Amino acid sequence: MSVASVLFDLDGTLVDPAGSITSGIRHALVAHGLTDPGEEKIEALVGPPLQVGLRTLDGVTEQNIDSIIAAYRARYAEVGMRQSKVYPGLRTLLGALQAAGIHTAVATAKPLPIARELIAAQDLDGSLDAVHGNTGEGGSHGSSKAHIVAAALEHAGLDPARSVVVGDRHYDLDAARANGVTSIGVRWGFAQGDELDAADYRVATAAELAQLLLGERAAAELNFEKPMQEGAQ
Repeated sequence: MSVASVLFDLDGTLVDPAGSITSGIRHALVAHGLTDPGEEKIEALVGPPLQVGLRTLDGVTEQNIDSIIAAYRARYAEVGMRQSKVYPGLRTLLGALQAAGIHTAVATAKPLPIARELIAAQDLDGSLDAVHGNTGEGGSHGSSKAHIVAAALEHAGLDPARSVVVGDRHYDLDAARANGVTSIGVRWGFAQGDELDAADYRVATAAELAQLLLGERAAAELNFEKPMQEGAQ
C-alpha cells in the first residue's frame, strides 16, 4: 500500500471505552425508568450518533431522547473519559506514522467538542494532525459517516487514492467506500457479526495494522505492547 493519510475512527479503534459507553447508556436508560435492553443491543449502539442509535430501543421517544442523551453525556464526562484508554500499540503506531510524514487524523461520529475533549484527556493531541466529527447531537446525516470522511479529505487536500480509513464498524467501511478510500477493519472493537467482511483489509493487532500502513520492514522496527483486548471488555 502507498499511504499518505490515515483517518482513524475513535471509540473501538483508537480508544477503548473500557465499558464506559455501554454502562453510561444503561445508566441513562434506567434513570429514565426504561428497561435495560441487554449488552448485545447496547454494544450495537457504539458507532452511530446517539440520536440515531437510541431510537432503535423500546421506550425511547421524541419526548425523552434529549434528556437520556444529556444524562449519558453527564455520566460520560464524570467517569467515562477517565475509564477510557488508548488501545495497546496505537500510541506507538501514531508516532511512527508521524515520523513517516503520513497525515493522521480522527474521523468520528462523536460531536466534535466531545471528541476533542476525549483526545485531550487521552493525551493524543500531539499525535494527530486533525480531528473531524459531527457538529452536534442531531444526527442530521443519519448513521452515515461519509460526510465526515469527505470533510477530512477536503480539509487537508488529501488524495483519496492514497488515503485509508481505519475503523471497527461498517459505518467506517461504508464512509470509506463512498469517498473512494481504502478501508481497514480492526477486530478489537465493536464489530457486529460479519460486518468487517466488507473491509478491504482486516487486522487483529496494531502490529498487523502497522505492516499494512508502513510496510513490513518499518513495522518490524517498532516495539509493540501486549496483544489487543476487545473494546467491549
